[in-house]
Amino acid sequence: MAKDRLDLFKQGAADRLASEAPLAARMRPRTLEELAGQEHLLAPGKVLRRAIERGELTSLILYGPPGTGKTSLAHVIARHTDSDVEQVNAVTAGVAELREVIARAKDRRLLHGRRTILFIDEIHRFNKAQQDVLLPHVEDGTVVLIGATTENPFFEVNSTLVSRSRIFRLEPLGADALRTILRRALTDPERGLGAFRVEIGDDAIAHLIEVSNGDARIALNALELAAMTTLPNAEGVRDVTLASIEDAAQRRALVYDRAGDGHYDHISAFIKSMRGSDPDAAVYWMARMLAAGEDARFIARRMVVHAAEDVGMADPMALVVATAAAHAVEFVGLPEARIPMAEAAIYIATAPKSNAVVRAIGSAMADVEERRADPVPIHLREPGHPMVAQRLGHGAGYKYAHDFPGGFVPQQYLPDSVKDRVYYHPTGAGLEAEIRRRLERWWKGIKRYVPE
Repeated sequence: MAKDRLDLFKQGAADRLASEAPLAARMRPRTLEELAGQEHLLAPGKVLRRAIERGELTSLILYGPPGTGKTSLAHVIARHTDSDVEQVNAVTAGVAELREVIARAKDRRLLHGRRTILFIDEIHRFNKAQQDVLLPHVEDGTVVLIGATTENPFFEVNSTLVSRSRIFRLEPLGADALRTILRRALTDPERGLGAFRVEIGDDAIAHLIEVSNGDARIALNALELAAMTTLPNAEGVRDVTLASIEDAAQRRALVYDRAGDGHYDHISAFIKSMRGSDPDAAVYWMARMLAAGEDARFIARRMVVHAAEDVGMADPMALVVATAAAHAVEFVGLPEARIPMAEAAIYIATAPKSNAVVRAIGSAMADVEERRADPVPIHLREPGHPMVAQRLGHGAGYKYAHDFPGGFVPQQYLPDSVKDRVYYHPTGAGLEAEIRRRLERWWKGIKRYVPE
């Protein structure tokens, strides 16, 4: 009798905690049908869905932005395959806790024939000691590992875990999926807000979808805050307005990880926008990175490199402007430095483009590494002491350019092994068109300065 009362007490406490959980936790999907989005993985016929439906599970690593359903998918898999779930966090779980989890999994397997799914959140933080405890039991099937991470597992997760797992990327939820999740939360009387008679307009839902940036957790938490802080009217209805949603959401939730994919994807979009001569896109991606807290010095450094790499001699001022912007970041600091940074991004985007400089140094470096390194030609060597010039001939035959008309005289400046090589091929863009004409006039009949 006492045990029954204790069990009822525990169940009551669990029910109370569940009812007090945030809306995002209460609305966590329980079945495959309740999962919204991720059609590329879970649509009928897709490999992951087939594996779940057939119960043919191997270890998985799910990676993607926050709020895309990684934890939910792990629990749905467990429920659909009639498995028990053990959930740990890679940051807080010690070796002792992992040993206890493994022991319970062995008991289930031997005594009850039940499978255990071990869900590890933030698996990219798994250390070697934790891995040494876990790996043998993953390999012998004691547990099926499902890991979740916001980081690219191929870079951030231990390679031995990656090699034993299937990798699935979850994408930010689309507008339709988020709308489905929000409408379900509004109408569900048990887990959602159905009992509170919440009414919300399409404009408020649309804004909520916009500011959540594909993150269901952000969307649901903002909806719950707006609904529960809105007083019911005389009819008992809570009329959640667009203004309430704006107040609850506060600001746009930018998905950006400064050490992972978001960092590299955003800077890639920024550089490609400048290379593609789209100043609007360049300024937009810069604003996104600054708003998300990216280091302004990193952005400035990339502009300096890009000015030389993709504008080059077509407009050498691009490098000057980019370097000045980088100096402004150090000298002025944010937020004011964003103005010269934007000026540099716009200048680079609207400048004529040439990658002849980067191709020139690339070709020269390849020859340095692959071809014979002949000595410096005698006439180019520094004579230094008169005895050196007299006995070794250093500098003999050198033609001083300023002694000739126009300050130019053709002579060999390269060692014999590469004397006929041309590394710099100026384009017809911007200043390089004039540079090409100048070189062709000087080296007529000796070198051909034409675009490759």
